[in-house]
Amino acid sequence: MKSSMKKYIEAISVLQYVLTFLFMGIFFLALLLYLMFTSFWIVTVLYSLWYFFDYGTSERGGRRSAWVRRWTVWKHYKDYFPLKMIKTAELRPDRNYIFGCHPHGIMCFGPSCNFCTDANNFLEIFPGIQPTLAILSGLFRFPVYRDYLMSLGICPVSKVSLDYLLSQMGTGNAVMIVIGGAAESLWCAPGEHVLTLRGRKGFVRLALEHGADLVPVYTFGEIDLYRQVKFKDGSWMKTLQLYFKKMVGFAPCLFLGRGIFSSESWGLTPFNKPVTTVVGKPIQVPCIPVPSCEEVDKYHQLYIEELQNLFDRHKVSCGLSESQQLIIL
Repeated sequence: MKSSMKKYIEAISVLQYVLTFLFMGIFFLALLLYLMFTSFWIVTVLYSLWYFFDYGTSERGGRRSAWVRRWTVWKHYKDYFPLKMIKTAELRPDRNYIFGCHPHGIMCFGPSCNFCTDANNFLEIFPGIQPTLAILSGLFRFPVYRDYLMSLGICPVSKVSLDYLLSQMGTGNAVMIVIGGAAESLWCAPGEHVLTLRGRKGFVRLALEHGADLVPVYTFGEIDLYRQVKFKDGSWMKTLQLYFKKMVGFAPCLFLGRGIFSSESWGLTPFNKPVTTVVGKPIQVPCIPVPSCEEVDKYHQLYIEELQNLFDRHKVSCGLSESQQLIIL
């Protein structure tokens, strides 16, 4: 049994992640603009110079920090749900990999903990493999926040960035891409395992161009951490969400969690339900610098089949019923 103090520490650890995810970028942008009109204007000027000269670093492998990835706060973050990772096959360090992560959920708690921190000992479970989570490129435009993201081993999901990781960093690199992205987050609801995947083939083409093996990853419990307010198709709120997603790149979801110290109240803290990330076996992919549409379709179909098998093999042990179906759109 956990003590009350341990529960509070865990809840605060998770809440700091939520607040960082939602507000850190905007906060430092506003702060630097404010300082420009005070006697501390030199801070903004010096950081702006640093930002200008360092701008391309995020697309050249980033600048990860083992110290940040080992912060104690991530252990408490993991224990809150609790969050686990299951390995189903060995990964050879003489190969590169593209992990397709599903589902997106609201804030990707599973991938962020397993691949951006050492809380679940990824480097020990997969020796010789360096994980890099690829996220929305626009987030790297925010001052300070970009440096924090890079310290966790996160990179932009741009073509330039992914090409660099898979061609200029040697072998043993695993690039994690949340395939469904913003579109899938709008489907997120407890008990509804719906993926946006059939029209997403860019990651397969990327794998073929670099000869990187494809690895399906499914996080059970990710969709159960918040209750999302879902709007009917055709409503003005749904139209606004889709327009915002088209213009900015992510969808503004309205969601409800629990209070930080009480599960009876509402708040931004996710519900503490078990989350299990299952890393599937790699699908070997040949190196074809200019793959044809037929070749892309072939490996895309193989990927969907392996992901479906992964879901079916582990759904019962991860708390779902035998009748639960995975819907792939």
